[in-house]
Amino acid sequence: QVHLVESGGGLVQPGGSLRLSCAASGSFFSINVMGWYRQAPGKERELVARIEPGRNTHYLDSVQGRFTISRDDARNTVYLQMNSLKPEDTAVYYCGVDIQPRYNAPFIRTWGQGTPVTVSS
Repeated sequence: QVHLVESGGGLVQPGGSLRLSCAASGSFFSINVMGWYRQAPGKERELVARIEPGRNTHYLDSVQGRFTISRDDARNTVYLQMNSLKPEDTAVYYCGVDIQPRYNAPFIRTWGQGTPVTVSS
């Protein structure tokens, strides 16, 4: 019914930039919190950034000042602008969005397919 499509990952040199996008499509009533998560090999998945409907944001300490999360509710899309990338940012990045499928229905955590980001010389 609802799916999230991610784009924007790839290979970039240290110090470079990438912009990730995640768009929700299908039928649903509303969207609440949107977030970006990442998982590196051998590591647990961790929250990178999240954004509330009122535009309050939270960032992982190690990306604070380098990454910016934003949302375009008219397009049902969340973005992650990543600047000054470091090798330790290498991971598969996933968007996670809380979606309410119908009026008065519970919100459901919906995940994107993941997009790999590799930061290397």
